[in-house]
Amino acid sequence: MSKTGRLNAMRPVWLEIDLGRLACNYRLLAAKAPDAKVVGVVKANAYGHGAAVIGKELIQLGAWGLAVATVSEGKALRQAGITAPVLLLGSLHPDETEDVLNEKLTPFIGTWEAAAGLEAAARARGIVAEAHVKVDTGMGRVGVPAASAKNFVDMASKLSHLRVTGIASHLASADEDPVQTNDQIKQFQEVKRVLGPGYLYHLANTYGILGFPQASFDMVRPGYGLYGLAENTGLMPIARLLAKPSLIKQVNAGTPIGYGAFYRARENEWVATLPVGYADGVPRSLVGKGAVRLGQKTLPMVGRISMDQITVRLEEQTNLEEVFEVLTPDFHPLTSLNGWANLVGTVAYETAVRLSPRLPRVYVRNGVQVERLEA
Repeated sequence: MSKTGRLNAMRPVWLEIDLGRLACNYRLLAAKAPDAKVVGVVKANAYGHGAAVIGKELIQLGAWGLAVATVSEGKALRQAGITAPVLLLGSLHPDETEDVLNEKLTPFIGTWEAAAGLEAAARARGIVAEAHVKVDTGMGRVGVPAASAKNFVDMASKLSHLRVTGIASHLASADEDPVQTNDQIKQFQEVKRVLGPGYLYHLANTYGILGFPQASFDMVRPGYGLYGLAENTGLMPIARLLAKPSLIKQVNAGTPIGYGAFYRARENEWVATLPVGYADGVPRSLVGKGAVRLGQKTLPMVGRISMDQITVRLEEQTNLEEVFEVLTPDFHPLTSLNGWANLVGTVAYETAVRLSPRLPRVYVRNGVQVERLEA
């Protein structure tokens, strides 16, 4: 990670994202599925890391395409100049068909209403729309039941303006339950046997890639792992949240800090106020639990976490040019995305996607800034 210095005309809080680490994560995952195409999942603003920049980087690294959760996310990629295939995950709603065609997205379809709606919209334009059929092998949310996949695909194949180019499913418990995961893989293998060649078959997410090589099929869809959030896998977190203090002061014992006087100084203490808060993605429920890093020191957050500010108890006086790591690019139990998740009882998926779009994002490679995006 770089030693980031002064960033002119930018808020003194920024998310630094290491594209070198992203590349390492991508290559590790791709090497686990050497015969499969890679689709980089960049939904939810690339899990909070910035979809446009991350998406372009993944394409340059060799990804076949990208995947998003909403049409608006796909549109943003197109507006950023990305022309590679973009899959629309989930299951297409008939109301979305016109927008999907406008943005040249490849949707997942799991209902006949979606297939018919896409066919009608494509026919009206005189084009043939591509889609991937979503098959439910055990997630239980959306998709055609595995036993009905052949009938559904056969019916869709009769539509003159719709072409099924892929067959997809999604692993529900690849990080938790190998029995269920192997059952899903077997179901998908049977779907492939029945349908035969001619489609891109894809099932594996990050944990599927890492733990179940037989799940790779023709294509894999890593998301979580690209951002280094899978612990004990060799993958590395790629983001850290940095802030310069807006105030350093010494307070007397008993001095209240923050809303509700939740914390009162235990003795004469130095306190730093950092201009970052829960509106930026720092969980409010970290109160009394969270910490930040300053050099090699781990310093506790004190007082309630505010919308735009946190307060930190220092060991000694410092100055306004110090750079604190509010979020560290590791698995530290107090200062990482995974640590935050454990402290507040959620998963790192959530703490990552809550990194606010209002945070400036600075992208570095080999310690050198290559791009920055103002909020």
